[in-house]
Amino acid sequence: MARADADGVSFWIPGFFGSLAAVPAQAPGWSITSTYYHDSVSAGGDVALAKEFRLGRVPANLSGVSFGGNINANVDLGFLYATYTFATPVLGAQASVTFLGAYGANSSSLAGTLSGQLATPSGTTPFSRFDSINSSIVAFGDAIPIFQLKWNAGVNNYMTYVTTNLPVGAYDSLRLANLGIGFWAIDAGGGYTYFNEKAGHEFSAVLGFTYNFINPATQIQNGVDMHLDWGASQFITKQWQVGLVGYLYQQIGCDSGSGNHVGCFQSRVVGVGPQVGYIFPIGDKLQGYLNLKAYGEFANENRPAGWNLWLTFNLSPAAATPPAPSRPMFTK
Repeated sequence: MARADADGVSFWIPGFFGSLAAVPAQAPGWSITSTYYHDSVSAGGDVALAKEFRLGRVPANLSGVSFGGNINANVDLGFLYATYTFATPVLGAQASVTFLGAYGANSSSLAGTLSGQLATPSGTTPFSRFDSINSSIVAFGDAIPIFQLKWNAGVNNYMTYVTTNLPVGAYDSLRLANLGIGFWAIDAGGGYTYFNEKAGHEFSAVLGFTYNFINPATQIQNGVDMHLDWGASQFITKQWQVGLVGYLYQQIGCDSGSGNHVGCFQSRVVGVGPQVGYIFPIGDKLQGYLNLKAYGEFANENRPAGWNLWLTFNLSPAAATPPAPSRPMFTK
């Protein structure tokens, strides 16, 4: 799920949750979800300078540091989720565990001029250097287990979740493009879905918070993050769904650690866009669900912004068909 605030990226990918987030599964058992995720973003000199520090390209005796330039990234990831939904309720809720893995590509570039005052034995002297870095990687990302509880009360649905980042993905603090983040993180939150099946109305929102552990390679600890994912849709038939999705991502704690050279560096981004979904039966016992959603980003601070797209396919057990009533036996 990695996209670290220290240089404008986060463990949480905004938009991970969407419509129907809190609705319990129709039946217990295994389900499989695959998602293609594309992200195309850019940022200015503030984020590029943070990357320069992480890459070790800023001289230790340079003061008044600034960077005039930009950074661009294109990410293509395939997420695979394996979920098991338990038949036995936990605290009156439907419980499930998910294991998420990722594989894909990240192509990033940085270009601009690093400048400042360089301290020398004879005093300070103006310093300027043009940097151009291109970096690409195709590899596995970090592994992420997720535990969820979901409750249903008519049209009202509630959920809570907890997840953690297992830093096993491809990460090198001296490489611009990575698919892992290099440190542990814990994220937890809760959500609500209003779903009126008869009218076809649906609205979902999930609020969560991330606590990030220190990155041992950079000695930087990202501040606490807050994220709100939401989706609103209308089922125009029992199978077709159209609507809007959005998110707000805001870092609410400051970065810290002996390796932090850019200060608090709280990041923010907002995204909104369209979605379409389609539910269809597969045989008698399975159900398929396709969802396509896209976000345009704005109001970013200390974080890249651009656009991203999610194409998701879910295969899950279908709801059990109620047995046909037995025909009454009449006797004379």
